[in-house]
Amino acid sequence: MNAITILHDSFGGAPGLARNWGFSALVEFEGRRILFDTGNDARVFRENVARIGVDLARLDAVVISHRHGDHTTGLAHVLERNPDVLVWVPRETYGVFGSALPGTFYPRCPTLPPNMRYFDGFPPELIRHGTPWPDARFEYVDATRELWPGVVVVHTISEVQGTREMPELTLSLRSAVGQVIVAGCSHPGIEKILEAAGAPDIPVLDLFGGLHLVLTPRAEIERIAADLGGKWGVRRLSPGHCTGEPGFDALQQAFGPRYGYAGLGTTSTF
Repeated sequence: MNAITILHDSFGGAPGLARNWGFSALVEFEGRRILFDTGNDARVFRENVARIGVDLARLDAVVISHRHGDHTTGLAHVLERNPDVLVWVPRETYGVFGSALPGTFYPRCPTLPPNMRYFDGFPPELIRHGTPWPDARFEYVDATRELWPGVVVVHTISEVQGTREMPELTLSLRSAVGQVIVAGCSHPGIEKILEAAGAPDIPVLDLFGGLHLVLTPRAEIERIAADLGGKWGVRRLSPGHCTGEPGFDALQQAFGPRYGYAGLGTTSTF
């Protein structure tokens, strides 16, 4: 069974689950189990995962959409349960996931005394940047790529004020009839993401996750809602997280029976 279960979000009526800002979903596709993002609050994430009955030790991979804390905070708990799991993250020179630069990246000034020079004038071959998860098995993504047959991470970079230059990863689950998109926050813009995912040439059968319309003016939300179903050919829509209440309303009106509810604790099959 191919399915998406929402583990962390700020809306939903499932009993016994705690709502919190942020996003996390378990994606099950063609026998693979992929955790997409890890929410905003480690305790809430841990307790929701336990109550829903998700075994984090049985993951094939983790995909983190972007560096913001409302998508990354539960990662420490994931690594406690599954320390060897592969974690796919956006590549950033100075991001929270760690990285490295060659020791030769900066200009030298050999006339300075050693105590004014970086590393006394003898830098290491690599200058590594820190991360809150130093033992994680990070795999860095800087371009759209296929992880397994039919499982593609779509790489885009935001050009929007406030998140400019921030990369974001989106999941595209592909079959012979089209793709299911799982978005974390859509900071680069959901239309830019859909274009990078090959829509409408590769039909979008369903679109899950955050569309980042929470502060978008209503007229622009309605324009995007119309274009999602028209220009981009999205057949079904199951939004969450930062889509926003006006976004939920406008999209539900635009998609009618093709609008799917994906609140905390729901499992949607496809």
